[in-house]
Amino acid sequence: MSGGPDGYDAIVVGARCAGSPTAMLLARTGHEVLVVDRASFPSDTLSTHLVHAPGVAALRRWGLLDRAVAGCPPIEAYAFDFGPFTITGRPGTAYAPRRTVLDTVLVEAAAAAGAEVRERFTVSEILVEDGRVTGIRGHGKGGRTVTERAAAVVGADGLHSLVARTVRPEQYHEKPQLLCGYYAYWSGLPMDGRFESYDRTDRAFAAWPTNDDLTLVIAGWPFRELAANRGDVEGNYLATLATAPAFADRLRTARRETRIAGTAVPNFFRTPYGPGWALVGDAGYNKDFITAQGIQDAFRDAELCATALHDSFSGARAFDAAMHDYRSARDEALPMYEFTAELASLEPAPPELQQLLSAVSCDQEAMDGFARVVAGVTSPAEFFSDENVGRILDDQRMQRRTDLTRRP
Repeated sequence: MSGGPDGYDAIVVGARCAGSPTAMLLARTGHEVLVVDRASFPSDTLSTHLVHAPGVAALRRWGLLDRAVAGCPPIEAYAFDFGPFTITGRPGTAYAPRRTVLDTVLVEAAAAAGAEVRERFTVSEILVEDGRVTGIRGHGKGGRTVTERAAAVVGADGLHSLVARTVRPEQYHEKPQLLCGYYAYWSGLPMDGRFESYDRTDRAFAAWPTNDDLTLVIAGWPFRELAANRGDVEGNYLATLATAPAFADRLRTARRETRIAGTAVPNFFRTPYGPGWALVGDAGYNKDFITAQGIQDAFRDAELCATALHDSFSGARAFDAAMHDYRSARDEALPMYEFTAELASLEPAPPELQQLLSAVSCDQEAMDGFARVVAGVTSPAEFFSDENVGRILDDQRMQRRTDLTRRP
């Protein structure tokens, strides 16, 4: 496929969970799209790769779900162990396909839709002319430098986006790195269709099943402890898992199959569009991975951005108007962003929140609701509204009175 004398409609830089869906959706609506990535596929990347129910729904809409989750067990229940009590709910089916599988399915879907895919392509420069992004310059592995032009360049190139570094968008709602997270894959640790999370003082960890009968186990501690713990990541990782003795007992019969990998990330929103450019996924909006929202956020951004660009390319709407709506819809994630940051701080919950969560643990409807919040199905603003909190606490008081009247 060629971009023609005037170039492509869109060039997407980055072909993983944000880039390939954006390219696929644009190509499916008839646009000429080039998507490039310095990686080849299949290949892995640092990721906990949990896809909550909204992300699963996106894969289903796109006709890719069966391929993406082949060989990957479903996750039907979420359990949050807070020590004194546990909240167990069902927010909708989730999966955690390895990125070697998921990203390949997405790249192949973009190509099948008609997008031109160039793997092992390094972008060396984002072209800017008279304040407008007009294309890219780069090269394939061992190849000559080429220049490609487009009506819009979409940065789907992650946290350290070259597109973002070039256009320097405004960052807002910024928060520092809050949590250090480290994970590994274990065999012999069956999860029986459950996502499990454990919250302890200054420590947290979680586990969920993935491909090849493996379980991902991730542990975290406050970012302020990064330097102190860096010299013994394995020891601190295992010590964190030991804070839940029952889980530690299960781990004794399991085997760690991989090295421990980890990172810490900043938290921010970036203005996601400007003259000739757009940002999707982590390039435009990033938050701590403690709620594992990254993949479904990328899918959401891809749909919103592709719709806005299609409206612009087709002449249905002006570029700025269409992209303004993309930004507004994306930024509705602010309550989840704030909720995630609160969790990532690993600070003890204030007494009123502890009281609420304790009440939630006694009410199955409320437990399902809390699980839907963590899964990104329900906004924290809705769950923690005065009306809903009042209902949960009232139900707990009524249940206590009922229990008292039943006592002999």
